Amino acid sequence: MSSVAIYGTVLGVYLALLIALGLWMAKRTKSAEDFYIGGRQVGPWVTAFSFVAAYFSSVVIIGGGAFGYRFGMSTLWVAAGNVLIGCTLAWIVLGKRVWQFTKRLNTMTIPGFIGRRYDARNAEVFSALIIFVFMIVYNVSVLQGMGRIMEGLMGIPYVTGVLIAGVIILIYVSIGGYLAVVWTSFVQAWIMIFGLLLLAFATLSAVGGLSQGAAKLAAIDSGYVTTPGIWGWGGLVSYALIVSFGVWGMPQLIVRFYSMKGTRVLRLGTVLATVGGAMALFPYLTGALSRLILPPLSNPDLAIPLLTQQVLNPWGGAIFLAGVMAAGMSTFASVLIIVSGAIVQDLFGDRRRRERGDKPAEGPRTVLLARVASLGAGFVSLLVALKPPALILEITAFSWAVVASACLWPVVLGVYWKRGTRAGAMCSMVIGTATALAWMVAGRPLGVHGFIPGVLASLIVFVVVSLLTEPPPHAVVERAWGEDGPNGS
Repeated sequence: MSSVAIYGTVLGVYLALLIALGLWMAKRTKSAEDFYIGGRQVGPWVTAFSFVAAYFSSVVIIGGGAFGYRFGMSTLWVAAGNVLIGCTLAWIVLGKRVWQFTKRLNTMTIPGFIGRRYDARNAEVFSALIIFVFMIVYNVSVLQGMGRIMEGLMGIPYVTGVLIAGVIILIYVSIGGYLAVVWTSFVQAWIMIFGLLLLAFATLSAVGGLSQGAAKLAAIDSGYVTTPGIWGWGGLVSYALIVSFGVWGMPQLIVRFYSMKGTRVLRLGTVLATVGGAMALFPYLTGALSRLILPPLSNPDLAIPLLTQQVLNPWGGAIFLAGVMAAGMSTFASVLIIVSGAIVQDLFGDRRRRERGDKPAEGPRTVLLARVASLGAGFVSLLVALKPPALILEITAFSWAVVASACLWPVVLGVYWKRGTRAGAMCSMVIGTATALAWMVAGRPLGVHGFIPGVLASLIVFVVVSLLTEPPPHAVVERAWGEDGPNGS
């Protein structure tokens, strides 16, 4: 059997499994709450591993490997931040409060939470627009990663690979909604972990082990094994923060806390998310070591696909291909649900129902609109991904910088600080977004990514404007915190 036939067989079985899961979950998707947050009935294992799968997408596997190839071992600090800040601390700091507040406020989306928490329709619309635009941009990088891995391993044209991956995702997301996303992501997380372990062990064996690999890299350039190395502190720290702390404002990850059965899920879920998140170390490590095996590459995004061809047999390569596809599909699907919610619930939802604090509209018509919106958002991402504008991780960092600058502090402080006001939230989002965009347009002065000035400006403006304006009405605070106070369940 040829290598292409092996890849095709494994990938075909895997994609068929995803569609079957989507069809199965379609029977359990009867309302908008089911479609967007699984009816708040998801347990710790599925919540944790779907969080990991949505976080560490093909962007991290392909894009992280590309950065490892370019900058060396110092990129492992980015992975460490992913695990400790992006997984463990995010679950500890946000998990319980996000679940409690969103349940009390009857919200299913990040913009919906912001609108209800601050009694600010303008803030809800602004955040929904930011999520709609820049999450679609992010999905372009996810599709790009899947297209590159099929191009590198199977010889399939990049455009064909993007279309295959995108169409399959659109099918199971539009049919099964959030439940299809989290259950397929649960399966995908295990495939990702196994595939990354397989590639890491094969790569270490090929270079003679970690110590010899590091020594060989140092012989090429000591900057490949030192910190911050050839990357520099500005680039290393800002990228580590954006893909670690930045996830605290990423809707496709925060929504995992909305959908939990209850706060008891968090104890086991935090451990599982941390252990599963450790997979982030492998792409950066193998990417750095790939410089010892591969010839000089003009496109670093091809480092992991070409490395896989070099160190794994066809069956191993097919499993790794499935892992990368799993990573990309889980994230792409999660983002489609978020974008659909921003369109249907936040931009065009029933305003009077929202102002009364009622649950969002239910019924077949609402679910149909949700499915149509997810399809539309997916097609837009597909069209842009056919001719992507930049390297995978650069597109990701750009979109995450803007979304985090807009949403991070209104969400984090929204569940911890009663004094936050609607003016503070709105000004914070506008100034944070503008700062991040302006910094990146200016060419990233001092080598610092726009995420850093964006979230700093957002924080300062939020606090200052909130303190200079009238405190929020008692009814608004009481509605968010409930009778039991901020720690009530």
